[in-house]
Amino acid sequence: MAHLTRTPAVAAVVAASILFATTGTAQALASRALGYDLDPLAVGSARVVAAGALLAAFAALRGGLGFGGGAGIRRYVPAVWGGIGVAAYQLGFFSGVQSAGVAAGTMIALGSGPAFTGALQWAVHRHRPGPVWAVSTVIAVAGMALIVAGTTGGSDSSGILAGALPALIAGFGYATYTVAGSSLLAAGASPEAAMGQMFGLGGLFLIPVLVATWPGGLDTGAGAAAAVYLAIVPTVLAYLLFAAGLRRLPPATVATLTLTEPVVAALLGTAVLGEQLTLVAALGMAAVVASLAVLATSTLRSG
Repeated sequence: MAHLTRTPAVAAVVAASILFATTGTAQALASRALGYDLDPLAVGSARVVAAGALLAAFAALRGGLGFGGGAGIRRYVPAVWGGIGVAAYQLGFFSGVQSAGVAAGTMIALGSGPAFTGALQWAVHRHRPGPVWAVSTVIAVAGMALIVAGTTGGSDSSGILAGALPALIAGFGYATYTVAGSSLLAAGASPEAAMGQMFGLGGLFLIPVLVATWPGGLDTGAGAAAAVYLAIVPTVLAYLLFAAGLRRLPPATVATLTLTEPVVAALLGTAVLGEQLTLVAALGMAAVVASLAVLATSTLRSG
């Protein structure tokens, strides 16, 4: 049956999102171990430079980084835009999380992603997301607004406001590389090649940032360990799973399914970092989970 072929794709995206969710907590734990904050730009750029090299090497071993579709320079356009999106996401996400806290920063970044992705998917692919996606996304974003409003302890309202702009930039960067990755896969690239292209270019774009912000705490044991973990687990492994799901599902659907990440991040923020969630935030998390359940069920049934 057609819907059965989508079950592994949905599972891959959700699994990737759970791995993504450990990113902010890993950064925060390393900062606590050091007694001062890691430079968010150094962390984000080091993560992508290392992960981009690993993903590109993996893709080369699996058959190459071939750029499919189009003629001349046009065949490289999706990968370039994807690389720009990867770079923007990393810089915005780590800056936003440091200012707003893990729960709120992740919520703003990922909560804005589905709306940006739906708009870009419509503009680039001329494919308008369906009504179930729209309803699920509205409920999920409303739920995340409740989580941000109910998050205390990790950051105050001024911190959340300071982190909002970089987190929104991260959300737009996420949407950009999600739609670009979908274009690469549709043009015939393998999941490994698509991620290798985008993260390889993203790493190249971020080398000047890494040099300018070095060491930023990364020359310490805790900082280096965090960078290695961030490059391998929530980047290389997670994005291979992400690409596998993106190959089968529309970008807007993938973007909404990855709202699993901020829910798990909020749970980690409370359980591991001591950030507190009020009843309002708990209701918001329930709304997000309900919206994802509706979207996942509809996706599996649609084939």
